[in-house]
Amino acid sequence: MHDDLDPGAPIELPLTDVLDLHSFPPSEVADLVRSYLEVAQEKGWTHVRIIHGKGRGVQRQTVRKILERDSRVASFADATGDAGGWGATLVTMAGAPD
Repeated sequence: MHDDLDPGAPIELPLTDVLDLHSFPPSEVADLVRSYLEVAQEKGWTHVRIIHGKGRGVQRQTVRKILERDSRVASFADATGDAGGWGATLVTMAGAPD
């Protein structure tokens, strides 16, 4: 038993080049994506994948509006079928080699 753990303490998760938005409330998505792009740039990642789901496309539209306006993003497109298809967006970060 881990009685010394604070149940109110935030849990730190390792960041990878994939961000899955399924577990976040829609009201947090915009700020989360912007923060994630900042981390991706700091870590020097050239490509990241943002999983927004298929659904009605609302999250996809939110994500893509942010990507369109962010100078850290060189380009973005639907993921390949094996990486989520139109339920995920592949992002090429600015400064990434061709």
